[in-house]
Amino acid sequence: MTLLRDERLATAFDHASRSYDTLVAANPGYHAHLRRSVRRLGQPGHGQGLRLLDLGCGTGASTAALRRVLPAADITAVDASVGMLRRAAAKPWADGVTFVHAPAERLAEAGVHGPFDAVFAAYLFRNVTDPDAVLADVRGLLRPGGRLGVHEYALRGRCADRAVWTLVCRGVVQPVATMLGDGPLYRHLWRSVLEFDTAARFARRLGTAGFDRVRALPLPGWQTGIAHTFVARRAHDRRGDT
Repeated sequence: MTLLRDERLATAFDHASRSYDTLVAANPGYHAHLRRSVRRLGQPGHGQGLRLLDLGCGTGASTAALRRVLPAADITAVDASVGMLRRAAAKPWADGVTFVHAPAERLAEAGVHGPFDAVFAAYLFRNVTDPDAVLADVRGLLRPGGRLGVHEYALRGRCADRAVWTLVCRGVVQPVATMLGDGPLYRHLWRSVLEFDTAARFARRLGTAGFDRVRALPLPGWQTGIAHTFVARRAHDRRGDT
């Protein structure tokens, strides 16, 4: 969930890794929503023979969702925060899960190579400097016809959605994070959602990046209009890749 813009932000996530799981567990439906987004990828069976990339795995919640829905798949989980990745790797995992320390912009340098059958990215794209460049790299890592799933806070665009997001952050998340010493990070995360693409704009961004069959699907509960699953397919190249 964290592939970061700069070293200062990476350090903030390292520090927040101590309490990150506790904070997200207080979010109703957090883990269930991740599993819902994984199911929306539409991968067959239990994932036998599939190679998946969990891009921005954080402390492993998205990895666990992939493992729960597609238990037979091979998963490469990547994050730029050493602290987050250490927490993720320390959890008990069955065979077939590999953790790699790397920022989104330098996956090849870290030995992350395709083709992957699917890429899943949770809470990632609003935390990278150049989403279009990362999407281009993701497209290159996918096999032709491979699937991309993005689980992200991307507002629908209504004033009410912005107001609910701000109310939850200022009234609940930020006070708790401040007590834990992570106030600046969670203020950044609040602003990052307000400044990021609307759901419709991010869907258009995916189309421009060479993905087709793009859908923006809302998530339920208090996050309706605030968080979405985006699913898309790597479009076949004009030269006739299959």
